[in-house]
Amino acid sequence: MKPKVLLVEDNQMNSRLVEYVLERDGFVVKVMDSAEAAIKAAGDDPPDVILMDIQLPGMDGLEATRRLREKEATAKIPILAITAHAMRGDEERILAAGCEGYISKPINTRELAATVRSYLEA
Repeated sequence: MKPKVLLVEDNQMNSRLVEYVLERDGFVVKVMDSAEAAIKAAGDDPPDVILMDIQLPGMDGLEATRRLREKEATAKIPILAITAHAMRGDEERILAAGCEGYISKPINTRELAATVRSYLEA
């Protein structure tokens, strides 16, 4: 069975690229463009892993991660932050919010699927 990824990304070009790469490499990808929609989608049909953009309109990705961690149905799903702002201190904030790790933008399309798989196997 193909692993299910919930991609939370408001930039359509970024989401299309990630979706294409992951589907090509054997994942089923559902895309949400807001934190609120992602929280609902994850509760309704829990994915195997969540890729969460940090900078989203309205609720940001770190707050969405905290809320997902509070719910029994989504508390154990691995969440990887996707961020263009990987500066000193950001990793600590990302991990403190409940993410297992992060993927920096621009995304390395050759390593993306392997990175996601490594969190599924952990």
